[in-house]
Amino acid sequence: MYAPMKLALAQLNLTVGDIAGNTERLLAVAREAHAAGAAILLTPEMSICGYPAEDLVLRADFCAACASALQRIAQDAPPALAMIVGYPERAGDDLYNAAALVRGGRVEATYRKYHLPNHSVFDEQRVFDSSDTACVFACGGLTFGLNICGDIWEPGPAQWAKAAGADWLLVTNASPYHLNKQRARYGVVHARQAEAGLPLVYANLVGGQDELVFDGASFAMDADGDVVAQYPAFQAGLFYLELERHCARGEIHALPAEDAAVYDALVLAVRDYVGKNGFKGVHLGLSGGIDSALTLAIAVDALGADRVHAVMMPSDFTASISVDDAREMVRRLGVRYSEIAIKPMVDAFVMQLAGEFAGLAADTTEENLQARTRGTLLMALSNKFGSLVLTTGNKSEMGVGYATLYGDMAGGFAVLKDVPKTLVYRLSNYRNALSDVIPQRIIDRPPSAELRPDQTDQDNLPPYDILDAILEAYVERDLSARDIVALGFDAATVRKVIRLVDLAEYKRRQAAPGPRITPRNFGKDRRYPITSRYRPEGDLP
Repeated sequence: MYAPMKLALAQLNLTVGDIAGNTERLLAVAREAHAAGAAILLTPEMSICGYPAEDLVLRADFCAACASALQRIAQDAPPALAMIVGYPERAGDDLYNAAALVRGGRVEATYRKYHLPNHSVFDEQRVFDSSDTACVFACGGLTFGLNICGDIWEPGPAQWAKAAGADWLLVTNASPYHLNKQRARYGVVHARQAEAGLPLVYANLVGGQDELVFDGASFAMDADGDVVAQYPAFQAGLFYLELERHCARGEIHALPAEDAAVYDALVLAVRDYVGKNGFKGVHLGLSGGIDSALTLAIAVDALGADRVHAVMMPSDFTASISVDDAREMVRRLGVRYSEIAIKPMVDAFVMQLAGEFAGLAADTTEENLQARTRGTLLMALSNKFGSLVLTTGNKSEMGVGYATLYGDMAGGFAVLKDVPKTLVYRLSNYRNALSDVIPQRIIDRPPSAELRPDQTDQDNLPPYDILDAILEAYVERDLSARDIVALGFDAATVRKVIRLVDLAEYKRRQAAPGPRITPRNFGKDRRYPITSRYRPEGDLP
């Protein structure tokens, strides 16, 4: 009979490349865990250097700094604590994604990741080598095997740990969030348990890193596949569970529903992108439309009203209710607000170009001049005040190119880049259910770019529920045009949408980064050539 032992799980928000800062954080939680009576401390994947460090791990000086940090952790961590920390391990000509067991003032053992993911946002095979050696260690009368993140998504490593004598599997992770990701994690853990029969502790990273958002949501499962501990999503913390040979006891935290999870992910992404990159605050163009309204709400929730500056830039085509609604929203949120009319600047552009445009009718060129004037003003404010410009376009618009390069696309972080328009409405209603910050008229009005008289988005695009469904099929599921039509969509509409998506690739390649919240975003996930003569809609009659 084994007495329960205490394991500490550190769900940390770490920063890529901040080796000194991450090391101090790791040592702090090690001391806290030891003081609380923990025998083991499990930290996220690559916890010394942050994840993903991308090509930084190819630098010899970077890996040397990580190795020095590991030695410092070994020397300064409580010697009785068995601590698992991740780092890039250089071994001769090989480079591994590794997890080190630190105990008794030294690095006692090292596990090297076997399954290196090379899909969607991952390209670990590009930088790391693989190893198929199990790593187990004893502590408190139990034997523990180590795996790293992708190892539990495929057969092999969990079984090797079992064969080496493991009673429990400890998995260190940097698993990024997307919709329904926790369900997928539970599924793969159940599959590994069916093979190896091991109970498991899953420690995940939390925080924003460029386009990725890590949601934490660490957990433990017993050998029967029951969740015996579930830790919060989108929150850093040090959590504890008591282990016996086949079971454990820990806290059970409710995970947020789908819309709440997406909203929390966007807030965390903005907070960390701004904070980790040292910006004083943010500027954004507030149009009186739903996209900029939602972006403003997210920015305030992420940073506080005092670090957000909303700018309304009306033109001749801006409806008076757009200005009224923008003023009402900033009143509710208490942010700094400015109005800068763009007509004088647009008129100056038109006048200077009059000779070049002589005899040519006005078209989208003049519309784009308005958007580019606004982009120039926002970037000037960014330069002067050391702020970050948040762009406000959504995934539906980015998908079909309904955006202006160097205009509404100008900025440093695209908050809604992976948020389809239909989800924008859901998130706006979700945020208003918490407190009424977005005027209802903004949500109810037909969306419009307001670049010409009486303009609405549906002048050029199908209704957003139809557009988003086609985009989901074509972009996220890679269905052919014929397959999409077979789902019940009009062939002409499908042909148009696919054509717009393919033509807009050059715009998306120049877009600001933005948080990934779907299984396939524009950026790290979907990589299509700009120059291509393939026409996927060509199989339609």
